[in-house]
Amino acid sequence: MAASNMRDIKRRIRSVNSMEHITNAMKLVSAAKLRKAKNTFEKTREYFHYVTESIEEIFHNTNEVPDQYLRGNREIKTTCYIIITSCRGLCGSFNSNVIKEATRAIEEDPEKPVIVAIGTKGKEHFQKRGYDIHGEYMLPPESISFMETHDISKPIIDMYNEGKIDEVVLIYTSFVSSLEQKVKCVTLLPFEIDNDPEFPKLDKQVDYEPSVEEVFNYLVPKYVEIMVYGAIVESATCEHAARRMAMENATDNAREMIADLTLFYNRTRQAAITNEISEIVGGAEALR
Repeated sequence: MAASNMRDIKRRIRSVNSMEHITNAMKLVSAAKLRKAKNTFEKTREYFHYVTESIEEIFHNTNEVPDQYLRGNREIKTTCYIIITSCRGLCGSFNSNVIKEATRAIEEDPEKPVIVAIGTKGKEHFQKRGYDIHGEYMLPPESISFMETHDISKPIIDMYNEGKIDEVVLIYTSFVSSLEQKVKCVTLLPFEIDNDPEFPKLDKQVDYEPSVEEVFNYLVPKYVEIMVYGAIVESATCEHAARRMAMENATDNAREMIADLTLFYNRTRQAAITNEISEIVGGAEALR
């Protein structure tokens, strides 16, 4: 019985040891991908921060923004949610946090939402629950280029301009550090321009050619594209950081389990040896 028990323990040690090798390899791969994604994110963040600040500066320094892009011009009935998740698991609570925030926002919405899913995890979750997925992009977020972002955002802008949707909300994971990521919910359209007295004002008046409307009809889609692409790059960085952390925790747990199983195996083996010695001594005494 003891021999059978020891064989089971050894089999379990080998199984956990194999799992530890896998999770450790995945941790190293995720760490390498994180370094690459973080480098891309830091480069794009500086550029996109400049572009979005420039666009917001224009919005704040003119009184001629077309009404259709401003909050209050129409009643908010139908909202389009752009939900960015990953295409793979084994990344801790990365996907569940995004889905939880998106579910909360959707449940608070009295009207039927329009969902655009970037990543398979979000798409599968909401599709199983009976939601209509208006657009789906199943490539891993880090594989989506800026040019492909145009294909994602253009149908959304068209629906907004046609009055089919009244609001565009972006839900994604924001990168705080390699150890911390948090879900953000950002309203892309309509704009809510608050008259902040501390916001820098331009020293001279700006003329728009050929017209204010034409300029903003060009700027708004670009603004949405930039925001969506920036969120995709940031979300991909967060995914690798979350997966690296999850695999590191899994590796540590596996090593701890191996240590506990090895200790238990040695104790069981020692008990079996002691029992055999006792039987031998008992048999020898019986022969006297």
